[in-house]
Amino acid sequence: MHPVTGILLKLCSVTIFVIMASLIKATADAVPPGQAVFFRAFFALPVIVGWLALRGDLSHGLRTANPLGHLWRGLVGTSAMGLMFTGLGLLPLPEVTAIGYAAPLLVVIFAAMFLGERVRLFRLSAVALGLAGVLLVLSPRLTALGDDAVSLRETLGAVVVLGAAVCAALAQVFVRKLVRTEATAAIVFYFSVTAACLSLLTLPWGWAWPGWGPVALLVLAGFLGGTGQIFLTSAYRFADAGVIAPFDYASMLLALVIGYAVFDEVPTPTMLGGAALVITAGILIIWRERALGIRRGKARRGMTPQG
Repeated sequence: MHPVTGILLKLCSVTIFVIMASLIKATADAVPPGQAVFFRAFFALPVIVGWLALRGDLSHGLRTANPLGHLWRGLVGTSAMGLMFTGLGLLPLPEVTAIGYAAPLLVVIFAAMFLGERVRLFRLSAVALGLAGVLLVLSPRLTALGDDAVSLRETLGAVVVLGAAVCAALAQVFVRKLVRTEATAAIVFYFSVTAACLSLLTLPWGWAWPGWGPVALLVLAGFLGGTGQIFLTSAYRFADAGVIAPFDYASMLLALVIGYAVFDEVPTPTMLGGAALVITAGILIIWRERALGIRRGKARRGMTPQG
């Protein structure tokens, strides 16, 4: 294990994904979300295939014993991506990032509901704290239902991004099922294939030719998406999940900087306060999971016969 390498790879993946989201946001007025999903998924495939070939996983890493599981994960994950891309065109980047932090909190609830995982009082309390933070971020959008187009647009954005977080959490539950029988390479590859195919179903709702500039940004977003996935996957080879997971929240700092510098978005105190609650809850859950993992490891070593 090389924790420093794992942390650096994680920070690289977080940075790449925030830049990718910024590119999608920059093209939101030029192309519909379904078309953006296609570019993100399709142009990630060459990067992913090249990476698998270099690792020697292309021949056996794509074998699957659960094609239907990949389909369900693809349906839910593509829905999450489409809703998130829609929200990026409606809300400031930091706000989308903060609401998106609801996903790992919802995973705790959905894992208990659908996977039978035990959730004790500590984690439930942390989830409640995090969801309170999400509601705080959402509150200005959901209580300012005016007649003006801007207010309605922002309210729709809040609802859409929250829906994206729900779908992303469900996708993670499907991934937890898939990892029991499937290689990581297969999960990453078949998701991109499924997302690219599903996005084509949005063609009847009108795709656009926005010019070479936005197209170049979308192609770059696809390449970055594939690259970020590789960095993220590689990070877990060098460090435990409990070590690198908290660095997910570096995305808020990056989103604040890019939102202000590129999109002239100034965060409100309410948004920052809600984001702080969500991040605190997420770190508490990660800390608890790490402590329990260490305790279980010691218990298993204690039961191992000594020679």
